[in-house]
Amino acid sequence: MALPIVITLAVMAFAWPAGRIAPRDVPVGIVGTGPAGQHAVEALTRQQPGAFDFRLYPDQQAARSAIRDREVYGALAVSGGSVTVLKASAASPSVAQLLTDVGQQLADKATQQKAALQKAAEQKAAQLKAAERKAGSTRSPAKTHRQEAAGTDSPVQVLAKSVDVVPVAADDPRGAVFSSSVFPLTICGILIGAFVTMARGLARPRHRVLTLLVACAVAALGVYLVAQGFLGALPHNHVATWAVLTLDLLSVSATAAGVIRLLGPAGLGLSAALMVFVGNAFSGATSAPELLPKGADDVGQWLPPGAGAGLLRDTAYFDGNAGTGHLAVLVLWTVCGLTAVMCGHWVIRESRATTTGTPASGAPLPALPGSGSALAVRRHAHARGHDGED
Repeated sequence: MALPIVITLAVMAFAWPAGRIAPRDVPVGIVGTGPAGQHAVEALTRQQPGAFDFRLYPDQQAARSAIRDREVYGALAVSGGSVTVLKASAASPSVAQLLTDVGQQLADKATQQKAALQKAAEQKAAQLKAAERKAGSTRSPAKTHRQEAAGTDSPVQVLAKSVDVVPVAADDPRGAVFSSSVFPLTICGILIGAFVTMARGLARPRHRVLTLLVACAVAALGVYLVAQGFLGALPHNHVATWAVLTLDLLSVSATAAGVIRLLGPAGLGLSAALMVFVGNAFSGATSAPELLPKGADDVGQWLPPGAGAGLLRDTAYFDGNAGTGHLAVLVLWTVCGLTAVMCGHWVIRESRATTTGTPASGAPLPALPGSGSALAVRRHAHARGHDGED
């Protein structure tokens, strides 16, 4: 009975965020403080309340710098005759496409407004001309209006153009390879942690930790060789990108190994549920955290899959800008996991001693009844503990 419920929850964990994708406080820049920019902000706020978090920049150069520093996903430069969309497809192809659509909508609306003004001017000029003819006057009181209407005969089309400030890799134009490379890291990390914890040849904690480090580094190198060497999806900062992949794997594998060490086989299921069904589903790797439902974005960024995807994107395309928070999350999970691997046997030993009433190794046994003197007898540890730890 429990299995169908677990399957239902697993499907909902992935389907619910995907079915509720929408912009929520997406940081977007507005270039300039002129009337055109203010009208654009008002129009977007009315059309999609709460979708964007607008930030003003004096010029396009400042907006470009903010995009490279990961302060905003893009910026809109609105003038009388054009709308320029500054975007970063490397930050999120989904948000980049969203901003492109928004820019085109603003341009279409400005075109409609100009066409309406032109039509109104032409009608006004026609009315004045008719009134002039009716009066039979040779003078032209509507001359100015006719000239203005004639001046509006020029095209009124407002153009929208897009500039990709930080483009995604040419071999991965939609970011599909990037997201496809990130998701398996979680499963691979859990498998590494389970193997290291359950392997009989790795009895000592320090051996387990060393094996985790080596396995994650080697696996990360393999992932990088496939993602970049074969598919070209991680084109920049090669060594740093490999280090991030290693840390991402280590944070998941160390956590899984630590939980299994503390809880036994049940820890494997708990790790998989937390990292795969929650961490991967709420990571925002295929879209952006700001496109996920409220609450899911925060949860996802506090788990290794979401933090790892964010740090990998920041490192591979933005020189590590805005990656400090993601790095801190990965380090925290890694330290906690490795601590559980190193010290978990003490917790298990104390738990067993409490459950069975057997004192731990080296603890004094109670005095034997009937003896002339209550001598403390200590159990000598002639053999290693149950797991052979140091």
